Amino acid sequence: MDVELREVHDSDLPVFYRQMNDPKALRMAAFTPKDPADRDAFDEHWKRIRSSADVLRTILVDGDVVGSAAVYGEPGEREVTYWVDRAYWGRGIATAALRGLLTEVPERPLYARAAADNEGSLRVLHKCGFRVTAQATGFANARGEEIDELVLALRG
Repeated sequence: MDVELREVHDSDLPVFYRQMNDPKALRMAAFTPKDPADRDAFDEHWKRIRSSADVLRTILVDGDVVGSAAVYGEPGEREVTYWVDRAYWGRGIATAALRGLLTEVPERPLYARAAADNEGSLRVLHKCGFRVTAQATGFANARGEEIDELVLALRG
């Protein structure tokens, strides 16, 4: 299995949109747009972030688009985020993609946030060197309620 990162192409966006509308993946991610099915909002979001200084990558597995990974935010407060199609969960793809992204973006510290019960994402972050630095609560659109989240940091 060959995991690669490349710049986001217009042709990737319909795949990302489909992935963001998987109910089980949305519930696990928890902190999602209010209405993931709002295609106009999705398109506007991607237009805005693609014109920013953020680092956005498409995750490919054996040449197929399976997700996205990014580093965004202000210097000193930048966060990582990633999304892998649920059909590919549990295969080490998110870990390989995040490691690749961290090689591309050497600045530290970097931060991440995850729902406290998202064991898969927390495992990926720990494997890549992130450590829990804080606990918080936030409104999770995908769950319609306040939930616990963990803040993680990757230093030096």
